[in-house]
Amino acid sequence: MTAHEIVIRPIITEKSMSTISDKKYTFEVARNATKIDIARAVEELFKVKVAKVNTLHVRGHLRRQGRTQGYTAAWKKAVVALTEDSKPIEFFEGMM
Repeated sequence: MTAHEIVIRPIITEKSMSTISDKKYTFEVARNATKIDIARAVEELFKVKVAKVNTLHVRGHLRRQGRTQGYTAAWKKAVVALTEDSKPIEFFEGMM
């Protein structure tokens, strides 16, 4: 898998933006990607040094529209912590 296939999109929420000062960034990643794959992909895409990767599976939520109901897609989230001497990711810096 390429780095672009592993890191699908950044997660931009109030909670994820509050951790940017600690150099922790949140991404939606491929469901079959390992922590090592995620670390290598982030290092390759953003030219930074990754210290730690935490992952979690996000379950699909039940949604209803009238009589019909179904679940949204389940996905995998990764919180990537950078090393102290690493530069920040510029994409997120523009959001603050």
